[in-house]
Amino acid sequence: MVEAVTEAASSGKIGDGKIFVWDLGDARRIRTGEAGNDAL
Repeated sequence: MVEAVTEAASSGKIGDGKIFVWDLGDARRIRTGEAGNDAL
């Protein structure tokens, strides 16, 4: 996924931006209270 975004967004010029990537430990669905994979 990161590679696809990098290729699509890259112009090779200053100002292309940055992509920040980190591991998510958990996910929560606010409406239902589901957690983990069920929330995805």
